[in-house]
Amino acid sequence: MSEVRQFTVAPDDDGIRLDRWFKRHLPDVGFAQVSRWARTGQLRVDGKRATPGDRIEAGQVLRVPPAEPKPETKARPKRERPPLSADQIAFARDMVIHRDAQAIVINKPPGLATQGGTKTHDHVDGLLDALAFERDDRPKLVHRLDKDTSGALLLARSARAAAFFAKSFSGRTARKVYWALIVGVPSIEDGMIELPLAKQPGTGGEKMHVDEKAGSPARTRYRVIERAGNRAAWVELQPFTGRTHQLRVHMAAIGHPIVGDGKYGGQDAFLTGGISRKMHLHARRIRIDHPDGGRIDVTAEPPQHFADSVAHLGFDPKLGDLPIDEVKFSETPEGKRKAVSAAAKARRKERKGERRGRGRAPA
Repeated sequence: MSEVRQFTVAPDDDGIRLDRWFKRHLPDVGFAQVSRWARTGQLRVDGKRATPGDRIEAGQVLRVPPAEPKPETKARPKRERPPLSADQIAFARDMVIHRDAQAIVINKPPGLATQGGTKTHDHVDGLLDALAFERDDRPKLVHRLDKDTSGALLLARSARAAAFFAKSFSGRTARKVYWALIVGVPSIEDGMIELPLAKQPGTGGEKMHVDEKAGSPARTRYRVIERAGNRAAWVELQPFTGRTHQLRVHMAAIGHPIVGDGKYGGQDAFLTGGISRKMHLHARRIRIDHPDGGRIDVTAEPPQHFADSVAHLGFDPKLGDLPIDEVKFSETPEGKRKAVSAAAKARRKERKGERRGRGRAPA
């Protein structure tokens, strides 16, 4: 007969829900089974009864009942990743521009996809085993860059860091700064584009478009760094939402497509006179809070074709890094939601106190 099992909560699992712990470490145990163990008192944390929604802390001891026998099923052959060659390992490690205990930032080259897909065999996800370094597990992707977009890509080195970074991206406290070369020059040099985006029908989800009625909100700030007459401009772009192809669609929508982006700019997206036909969109900088305190703030050098085009158009590379405006947490969507929730909770508490007061007998 199987015995009761005990597990000690690791630092990477500090603060997560108990049901989330089961998903990470005992994925064969379903939510219904966890709930049943909780109802019957068989699931305990430090000797006390626990529920699936309880938050657990590092160092606590989980008491888990014996595994329930499952009917025999024909096991599927496990798909194993092919081992990386020495060249692939060297290539992956050469991309690293920042590394600490919780995070890695790479400078992704243009033409390398972030994840695999139909007919996509070379991608960052397939190289992550090379970036485990001293850890036993590979790092985790927490956001993406388009295949033809180069630049800073953040990887989490633990499950705790991945959850922390995901919350930063969804809460809009992370800041991503892109450089782009665009066709023409906007009449407003520092502007905000607010155009809702949706998948374009008939493209299989491969292309986005502006959709005022059914689109999801999308906001992009742009600032002109330098201009080459009226022919082209070097701009900084900051996405304040994370829609697919957002920067590319927004710039094309205001009549200034990114140089080399034929998908959204058509033939108008290409410049003559020796300018590369490759995409000129580069994730220059990422700034995000660190799970252990402080900040990660990393810049990535642009690829050769981008640097060559900047020089060809006579732009000064020293002018590229503009100061980032500080955004307070209270000004982000998550911050505003928390403020509204806290205000509602305070009102409920106040009303509850008033009801108790009315029920007291006069002195």
